[in-house]
Amino acid sequence: MTEGNFVDYIKLYASSGNGGKGSVHLHREKYITKGGPDGGDGGRGGHVIIRGNENLWTLHHLKFKKHLRAGHGEHGSKSRSTGADGVDVYIDVPLGSVVRETESNTILFEITAHDEEVILCEGGKGGRGNWHFKSSTNQTPRYAQPGMPSIEKYVTIELKILADVGLVGFPNVGKSTLLSVVTSAKPKIADYEFTTLKPNLGIVEYRDFQSFVMADIPGIIEGAAEGKGLGHYFLRHIERNSILLFLIPRRNIWVCRCCKVQVLNYGNLSSETSIKVENDPRLNVNDEAQRAIYLTSKRLESYLSKATEATQQLVQSKKIAETFMKSLKETDEKGFTQEIEETEQIKSKIEELLVLFFGKVDERQGITSDPNVSVLERLGTANYYVSTRQNGVTSTEQTLIENAKSALNKALNQVNLFFESDWDKFQKQSERINLSPFKAVKIIRLDE
Repeated sequence: MTEGNFVDYIKLYASSGNGGKGSVHLHREKYITKGGPDGGDGGRGGHVIIRGNENLWTLHHLKFKKHLRAGHGEHGSKSRSTGADGVDVYIDVPLGSVVRETESNTILFEITAHDEEVILCEGGKGGRGNWHFKSSTNQTPRYAQPGMPSIEKYVTIELKILADVGLVGFPNVGKSTLLSVVTSAKPKIADYEFTTLKPNLGIVEYRDFQSFVMADIPGIIEGAAEGKGLGHYFLRHIERNSILLFLIPRRNIWVCRCCKVQVLNYGNLSSETSIKVENDPRLNVNDEAQRAIYLTSKRLESYLSKATEATQQLVQSKKIAETFMKSLKETDEKGFTQEIEETEQIKSKIEELLVLFFGKVDERQGITSDPNVSVLERLGTANYYVSTRQNGVTSTEQTLIENAKSALNKALNQVNLFFESDWDKFQKQSERINLSPFKAVKIIRLDE
C-alpha cells in the first residue's frame, strides 16, 4: 500500500430511499360488479448500510464517491400488488472504522467484525393501499397512504487501525526500515525526519503459516500530544494495537520516556499501561553518559533555533528594504536619491550579517568559501560530533560547542546592534516620507 492510497478519514453524504405510495384502485373484472378496493402497498425505500470487510485496509475507495443515495421504493398497483423495494446501498469499510455524525461529532457505531452490518440511513416505509381502509361503513375508500420520506445524514468515517504490533518512536529511527525487512511492504525510506507521513501496514509471516499485522506509525516528537510535529492526528492508530514496539536509537536511549509520555497523554492512560523499559538493563535510561549526550544535543538545538530566528528576521528585513526601495523608485526616482542610497546601504549591511551565519558563497560552486567562519557550519560540526558519540561528551566536543556559542553570540550582538541603530533610523525615515514598511523585529538574546 502506497502512502498516497492510505486514507483514514473521510466525510460522506448518505441518503436512503423514499417509500413508495400506496395505490388507490377499485377492482374491475367481467361479471364482477363493484369489486371493491384492491390498491396495493408501496415498496420500502432502500437502506444505506455500513458493512465490515476484513480485506480492506483503507478508506481510499470512498475518496472520490462521497455522495451515496439508495433507490426509492416503487408505488403499489392494482390487485393488491406491492411495489418493489428500493435498492440498498452497501458501504464496505475496514475493521476498526468509527462512524460519527459530522455536525455533532457523536459516535453512532463502530465496525469491528467481518460482514457486520449496521443500517446508517433506514429507507422510508411504503404507504398502505386503499384496500387496508375498507370497512362496512366505508366500502370504497378513495385514498391511500403516501410513502415515508428518506433520511439524510452527513457522517464522518474515521479508521483506527487494528494492528497486532505498532512501531512507535522518534522520527528517523528506523521504523520504516524494520517494516520493510520483516514484511513485504515497501514504505518510503530516506535519511531525513518525517519521511513517513501516514501509517504503513505490513504482514509478518512466521512459523506454522501464521501471520500478524505490523503498523509503522509516523514519528513522535516531544509535545506530539499537544499537536507539535505532525500532531496527534495519527496517534489514534496506536489505540487498538495489541503491542507497542518502541524503537529508540542507542545514543539517545533514555529519551524513550518522551515517546512514552506522548502516548500516555494522548490516550489518558496510566503509567502501568505502557511498556516498562526502565527495568531493562540493556536500556539504562539513567546512564550519565547518554544523558549528557542528550542534554548537549538539546543545548545545540536551542542555539540553532536562535540562529534560525535571527536569519529569518534578516531575510524578512531585506525583503522589506527591497519593497521600500521599489516604492521610492515608483514614486519619484529623482526626489528620493539620498533615501535610495541609504536603503542600499541597509541591504548591504543585512547581507554582511547573513554572511556571518551562512559564510561567503562562491557563485560558481554554490558553497561557502570558508565554512569555519560560518555560525551554522560551526553548529552543524559540533552537532555531528556529539551525535556520533556513544560514551559521553569529550573535551573535543566541548571546545567545538564553546567556539560555536562564541561565534553565535558575536553574530547575535551585531544583529541586535543593527536593529537598534541602523534599522531604527531606516524605520523613522520611512515614516517621515509616509512609505513606512511593516516592522516585525525583536531583539534576540542567547540565554542559557
